[in-house]
Amino acid sequence: MARSSSPAAQAAGNTFLASAVLGALNTANARKPLARNGPGGVLAFASGWPTSEMPLHAVGWQALATLGFARRGALRTPAGLAALGISAASWLALIRLWRQSMEAGNLLDQALRDGLGDELDVAHEAEPPDLAATSVRRQLAAGPLGLRATRARFVARDAANISYGPAGYRNQLDIWRHPALPRDGRAPVLLQVHGGGWIIGNKEQQAMPLLAHMAERGWIGVSINYRLSPRATWPDHIVDVKRALAWIRKNIADHGGDPDYVAITGGSAGGHLSSLAALTPNEPEFQPGFEEVDTSVVAAVPFYGVYDWTNRDGTGRADMEDILARFILKSRLADDHDRWDLASTMTWVRPDAPPFMILHGTNDTLVPVEQARSFAAMLKAESKNPVVYAELPGAQHAFELFDSPRTLFALDAVDRFLEAMRVRAGHLERTGAPELDGAAQ
Repeated sequence: MARSSSPAAQAAGNTFLASAVLGALNTANARKPLARNGPGGVLAFASGWPTSEMPLHAVGWQALATLGFARRGALRTPAGLAALGISAASWLALIRLWRQSMEAGNLLDQALRDGLGDELDVAHEAEPPDLAATSVRRQLAAGPLGLRATRARFVARDAANISYGPAGYRNQLDIWRHPALPRDGRAPVLLQVHGGGWIIGNKEQQAMPLLAHMAERGWIGVSINYRLSPRATWPDHIVDVKRALAWIRKNIADHGGDPDYVAITGGSAGGHLSSLAALTPNEPEFQPGFEEVDTSVVAAVPFYGVYDWTNRDGTGRADMEDILARFILKSRLADDHDRWDLASTMTWVRPDAPPFMILHGTNDTLVPVEQARSFAAMLKAESKNPVVYAELPGAQHAFELFDSPRTLFALDAVDRFLEAMRVRAGHLERTGAPELDGAAQ
């Protein structure tokens, strides 16, 4: 039976109980989103996103709060004891979330083997690293938003904010390269297209873990800004992506890159733009004034992308049409169907599509996983090249912005996929991590 307590302890206990309930709701939302559509889906993303990728951090934060309440006498009250029980249950659920994220390595490996078969194993001299053995200390120290490897380490002063088009800041790019990478070499190139609903975002906010990882592996990354709505009107966004590809084709050799081996990636709106660019090489409508430039890519790796603006199979968000109509295309689907259709990646699925690796989380409340599943099925049915589809249990939208266990597994999987495609294209026979001084191993 709880001892009698002071009014201050009673207040602390009540506050602790409210805090514990909120923490438990947040944990429940990270485990299974409380809403998937409309404003509720956006709120579910905002709270579930960091928790699902950093569950051990959440345990730590909640434990520190518990200690604080205990010092104020909260555990001497019935409300405080109830809060302790709720918090303990929340911690157990968070640990289960962490264990689920640690299973992503096996899932991604199986997806690669399903999509590539024997082509996967010839790409590495050794087995891929066992990221399941990565220490908890490293995962806790990694922190959010790619702080493990900063932009400053890989983007030299003369390689930042380079102009690739006439739109000022919105037509600037950064070049990510390891400082030890020879400038007279021909390193493979990965173009990164940021997300943000075609309305917000910039090149310095996203994909830092991926760009850093690939730079450590001897790749050159190119991260771009592009024109955003509502000032920009479709197809300005994809024209800029194509313009960046044209710039790479002409200039990347000066930075040690191979203009003939360019892959593309991006998340969310960037997943849409990168996948659309991959399926529309040299499309004149998307290359006004530079129609003669080769804008083909050797492979595409879209993360949690939007693949259809017409919602042809009902797998998209019902409320996305209004946003697209008001801000992006500035026309209604019913009145301008052909233009909306040509802006949709699904429309361009073709037998000669480049190799694709598609990643999406099952808990995504901003872009339904069902659309990625549908797009992957369409590609597999039509394309003569490999299609890898990885559906990650428990992952929210934008999961790989955190340097989390799931992200570490995803980075390794993307690396293995891209290296396998280099083998397939005859650009190397076998590969491992390049000998770069100071590269993270």
